[in-house]
Amino acid sequence: VQLQASGGGLVRPGGSLRLSCAASGRTISTDYMAWFRQAPGKEREFVAVVGRNAGRPNYADSVEGRFTISRDNTKNTVDLQMNSLKPEDTAVYYCTGSPRAYITYWNFNAYDYWGQGTLVTVSS
Repeated sequence: VQLQASGGGLVRPGGSLRLSCAASGRTISTDYMAWFRQAPGKEREFVAVVGRNAGRPNYADSVEGRFTISRDNTKNTVDLQMNSLKPEDTAVYYCTGSPRAYITYWNFNAYDYWGQGTLVTVSS
């Protein structure tokens, strides 16, 4: 599977951005799909995951209530809607996935393929 992330950019605090991740190679409809992010000098951290067959999503506490992950199996895409953005959301955002039946979704080592990342900068 190849993933192509897009939608990053510069936004003011309180603003919104929508990231999109397009998959090619095969369908990802039965895979766990997630977003991680990595800020300069920090480790890659979990942001959100949507389970197989559009199962219930899970979010990091830091983004709960502000971010929404969704998938469109007809388009083979996974999106991340980010609202009420804060400067601490600044990072490179990566989409990732795994076809395994069970994963520790908060652990970046659990995933099998990754996109190239898209930079989100939240600044006034």
